[in-house]
Amino acid sequence: MTPSNQHDEKKPFPWHLVFFLGPGLLIYVVFSVYPLLDTLVLSLYNEQQGQSSFVGLQNFITLITDDTWSQAFWNALGNNFQFFAIHMLVQNPIGLLLAVLLSSPKLRLSGTYRTLIFMPTMLSVVIIGFVWQLLLSPIWGISEDFLYSIGLGQYFDAWLGKESSALITLAFISVWQFVGIPMMLIYATLLNIPDDIVDASVVDGANSLQTFWHIKLPLILPTIAMVSILTFVANFNAFELIYAVKGALAGPNFSTDLMGTFFYRTFFGFQLQQGSASMGAAVATLMFLIILVGVMLFLFFIQRRIQRFQF
Repeated sequence: MTPSNQHDEKKPFPWHLVFFLGPGLLIYVVFSVYPLLDTLVLSLYNEQQGQSSFVGLQNFITLITDDTWSQAFWNALGNNFQFFAIHMLVQNPIGLLLAVLLSSPKLRLSGTYRTLIFMPTMLSVVIIGFVWQLLLSPIWGISEDFLYSIGLGQYFDAWLGKESSALITLAFISVWQFVGIPMMLIYATLLNIPDDIVDASVVDGANSLQTFWHIKLPLILPTIAMVSILTFVANFNAFELIYAVKGALAGPNFSTDLMGTFFYRTFFGFQLQQGSASMGAAVATLMFLIILVGVMLFLFFIQRRIQRFQF
């Protein structure tokens, strides 16, 4: 058989790929792609008296500009950015610091510390919120007595009951619970750095700080970038902690309201507020677009600089 005849033969259809990838792809399309597309379509309609009518982008215009909706929307969006900023500025640097300390070969019982720090991540957000609500309660919580015992009692306050501190307090609770995720991701990357590179820097006279700054940090930048993206996506999907501690109204006076709780009240309704499927779909679509644009901007500007820095 000549080589030309060999190229003319048709390759058999890869049925084994269909067999192994088909079920997973089907589940993904049914439970992820279809609901997303259906939500995008639903946001373009309006329901009145049981009848749906196509209104185009009117739901989005109403959500952003109408006095009835815009104040709640912009308040939830601003709180969400503040919630995300606290995680970026507190959670991820602490996770990086913990990963560096735990990766040190001189540290004893590093496995125990790693397990204890990561353990809150495996607990339910509802349980975490309920426990911290009890701990911080000015009536029956232990936080006040603990602060007085270490000489910091004058700083105790009803942090979850004040508009100025409720969101920040919830953000720190979330940081405490999920700091183990960036720690473990960065820790795994640090362990994969070849020892030859680190040993070469030590032979050249670099100390531990110089080795980390000039050798290890450039190698873990892609992981830090991935952690930042995961933090952004997770924070703009946050709902459980706020709902568990402050309820759907995200009090006091909506000071802890995020896009997730705002979507819940809009779609399902709450107390005197009637739910609207079309307006709820519009809120969900805006959440999706914000996450999409944020990730795209990050990949376009930050990721390209990281790759250029590495090369």
